[in-house]
Amino acid sequence: MTLPHQPSPPLLDLDLVFVEGGTFKMGAEEEDQEAFDWEKPDHKVVVPSFYMGKYPVTQRLWKAVMGGEEQVSYFEGDKRPKTNVSWDDAKLFIEKLNALAEIQTYVKQLEPPGVLFRLPTEAEWEFAARGGTKSRGFRYAGSDKLKEVGWYDENSYGETKPVGLKFPNELGLYDMSGNVWEWCEDDWHFGYEGAPDDGKAWVDSPDRGDFRVYRGGGYFFNPRFCRCSYRNDSSPEDRNSRLGFRLVLSPQ
Repeated sequence: MTLPHQPSPPLLDLDLVFVEGGTFKMGAEEEDQEAFDWEKPDHKVVVPSFYMGKYPVTQRLWKAVMGGEEQVSYFEGDKRPKTNVSWDDAKLFIEKLNALAEIQTYVKQLEPPGVLFRLPTEAEWEFAARGGTKSRGFRYAGSDKLKEVGWYDENSYGETKPVGLKFPNELGLYDMSGNVWEWCEDDWHFGYEGAPDDGKAWVDSPDRGDFRVYRGGGYFFNPRFCRCSYRNDSSPEDRNSRLGFRLVLSPQ
């Protein structure tokens, strides 16, 4: 749900939803015939509360922060998701967003106050996609019928769509299944053996891994790849028409 008396965001399309923390089973069950090995084993994770963008970052929001299109999205439109954006590009956008004086004022006025925008951890992303503490156990983010909540190969006509046209999930988050893949903070690991159980990003140390996680499915993928538990990876330098991102804001 969106918190009451929340101040208006200073930038268009910077709508936030408060995701109350909780415990959930992350990943796919062993008997799930559609799931891949790298979605297993399912495991309990405790996720603290956070804010998440109601929509993927749009081209309009990108332009407002970056001062123009440094990388043009393949399918152009202010309300369409920003694509052709690498993990590195997303991190640069977030750095510039956090540096804006009006953003620093805005996040401090939230209840509870915010700290800094960032990419979601993989656990946060899946917890939110499943509906958080309001989850009804849907296969996709908000429904067992993907056509109700997402754009995919059977209804997208081979292109991204403006955000917010389908039904949201239980938390009021849009486009988490289909439309564009969304970068997460985590390094890629094949499966969940040794994964953190506290909702934090799984980051290799002292050196980061060669690949990053992305989530959510996309506009020309079939429903199997749009399930809440599905995950995949790419190089942090990769840019293409399928990759976008969504913001998270941690409360103090």
